Amino acid sequence: MQVPPVSPLAGVLRAGRARLEQIHNVPEPWAGAVPALARRMREHGMHSIMAVPIRARRSLLGVALFVRTHESEPFDDTDLLLAEQLVGRAARSLDNARQYTRRHNAALALQRTLLPRRPAGGTAVDVASRYLPADVDHSVGGDWYDVIPLSGARVALVVGDVVGHGLHAAATMGRLRTAVRTLAGLELPPDELLAHLDDTVQRLGEEDCDTPEQVPAVAGATCLYAVYDPATRRCALASAGHPPPAVVDPAGRVAYLDLPTGAPLGVGLGDPFEAVEVELPEDGVLALYTDGLIETRTHDLDEGMRRLATALTGPGRSLEELCDAATGTLVSGEPCDDVTLLVARTRALGPGRETSWTLDGDPRAVRTARTLTARTLEEWGLDALGDAAELIVSELVTNAVRHGGGPVGLRLLRDKTLTIEVHDGGHTLTPHPRRAHTTDEGGRGLYLVAKLAHRWGARPAPGGKIVWADLDYPRTPRPSVLPARPAPASLDAA
Repeated sequence: MQVPPVSPLAGVLRAGRARLEQIHNVPEPWAGAVPALARRMREHGMHSIMAVPIRARRSLLGVALFVRTHESEPFDDTDLLLAEQLVGRAARSLDNARQYTRRHNAALALQRTLLPRRPAGGTAVDVASRYLPADVDHSVGGDWYDVIPLSGARVALVVGDVVGHGLHAAATMGRLRTAVRTLAGLELPPDELLAHLDDTVQRLGEEDCDTPEQVPAVAGATCLYAVYDPATRRCALASAGHPPPAVVDPAGRVAYLDLPTGAPLGVGLGDPFEAVEVELPEDGVLALYTDGLIETRTHDLDEGMRRLATALTGPGRSLEELCDAATGTLVSGEPCDDVTLLVARTRALGPGRETSWTLDGDPRAVRTARTLTARTLEEWGLDALGDAAELIVSELVTNAVRHGGGPVGLRLLRDKTLTIEVHDGGHTLTPHPRRAHTTDEGGRGLYLVAKLAHRWGARPAPGGKIVWADLDYPRTPRPSVLPARPAPASLDAA
């Protein structure tokens, strides 16, 4: 109700003091200032009114009206004292509700800000996602998801859940998501990445201790990390206490992957995480989710997983339809825990997008690698990149021959950029560029690679490592020359 500035209620609000008034025939201050209230006074026979301001934390929230009608006794000073006590308790309750709602809205805003806005899977996968916050009674949790592009057209899919609710859980989620992105940039396998993330969660718990003698609280989080390679359709996964992902084949059949669960992050058990590698069908769907989607206070995990599998079953549906069907399985409209769902439709690299060779581990391999690279780029219509690509290939293959040992693998991949990969049997993971002196005859190879490439790095591979470099395409590449020409006779050693 809007209160005019000249009404008796406005006087109560300005003074901040309660007012007791006996009314006879609706006096002019009430009739003129608050006509609607005056009309109700006449209709119901109100004869005694108490107006008590509602105050909390030095803020005036409003005014409470108490009235008596017809034959009831008029209010007295004792009634006014009781009314002030009741309104004081109601004001504290209202203030607590306001503070709780404010914290809930702040945590929700922080959570949504820290989640990816438009995740994209590049050539490897098409993705869709859903995030549903918990109801107001339970506040926002620490669920998150992410899609991280990696070298060689690969992509990392991540879903995690921080224990707890509120601002602290949302802030911890943001720190862990940043840590996962940093570790993913190091090209770590899923099991090694979770091991490093476990150390990070334990350190965060130690930082929250007020004194050195205080025992760190177990922050705790679950996480599922998967890396999909569209060239081989192989997917490596590792889990830290997280529910298993679901795979939907092109025919619409659903199966859950059997993964070693592992301990949740931050519990300090010290057990190693184990990665599993599976082959996924092209045009299949990989669904990653948090336990809020399958577990409620009245239904256990097994029933929730059966419900989710039923919702995902069926061929020919879009990713958005799958997300709607999966979240539609929630028993209640507002979940008691955050719900996060990430679905990815797997793709495979088309023909003519990548080629690879195995070279002898001797100095002659450098010349062979340059020739193969030049020929392939000409066939792809990318001979404008020839000089830069040949120089990068020459430097990387030379390093592999000198320091890696054994056969050398060379792979060219045409995706959003031209990717050059050289595989060797060396155990030193990351080669480091150094600053060569003016009189040095060598030591400038990786420096040149870093200058010519858009990005470069290294990652572990079976039997050694892969050093890779990305080259941006020229603005107007000419059409590819098809079919590919056979290798010349002088390249039999390749």
